Amino acid sequence: MPKVFVAGPVSWNRLVMVDQLPEPRPHTVFARAHRTALGGTSAGKALNLAHLGAEVTLRTVVGDDEPGRAITEALTAAGVELLAEVVPGASEQHLNLMTPDGGRVSIYLDLPDSGRARPDERAMAALAEADAAVIDLAEHSRPLLAAAREAGVPVWCDVHDYDGHADFHRDFVDAADYLFLNDDGMSEPDLLAFLTARVAQGARVAVATRGAAGAVAASDGELHHVPAAPVDRIVDTNGAGDAFFSGFLVAHLGGADTPTALAAGAAQAALCLGSPDLAPR
Repeated sequence: MPKVFVAGPVSWNRLVMVDQLPEPRPHTVFARAHRTALGGTSAGKALNLAHLGAEVTLRTVVGDDEPGRAITEALTAAGVELLAEVVPGASEQHLNLMTPDGGRVSIYLDLPDSGRARPDERAMAALAEADAAVIDLAEHSRPLLAAAREAGVPVWCDVHDYDGHADFHRDFVDAADYLFLNDDGMSEPDLLAFLTARVAQGARVAVATRGAAGAVAASDGELHHVPAAPVDRIVDTNGAGDAFFSGFLVAHLGGADTPTALAAGAAQAALCLGSPDLAPR
């Protein structure tokens, strides 16, 4: 069983289904449905990794409030070893407006006061024992980039819609042995050039997800493409990118080559898209 250490943000979200995303003008919109659920990119990865049979430790920060307790309960119930630093005040919360065809707007409602949160001895021990260190975009996880390097644990980073320039992402981009992003922030020629350049500069693999167009990866001087796996009906797009990442990671740790790992990522993403949760049930 592979051991994976994950560090980064978790949230408690209100998901609101609408027929279409609102136009930028004053008007009234009626929701088709709404519910609250676990969210956050690190929660999505932890749940999908656990679903795939990995032994997962998640280090994060939550507030001392009811959403924080709901986050903790949901993750531990899924079999994730949770190292949550509890800080005074609010946990991270989002309002996600979602459409049946997969459109989404995510509005940050609250963020925890994590300025003084630092990884403790438990987190460092779990990191040192891991086969892979997933360090997600968050200020409170940034110190673990160097810690993973010092421990000799391969660093996996997901920089989401990185545009090739944002300073906040740079440490994560530079530290990643395995780098993931989506195609929202760059044109296709720029994206392919970026993937190739990252491998030339030391990353082992660089992967870009492209929604319905599948995914592409640069490794060993080649570009590898995989189509999106078919989905009978999209139920919820939340967590699909994290599911892809997790499917690729577990397949890679199992000895798969890059094309096979890409296909495993696409398959896990399809399962997630057909589920109402961040990971398949």
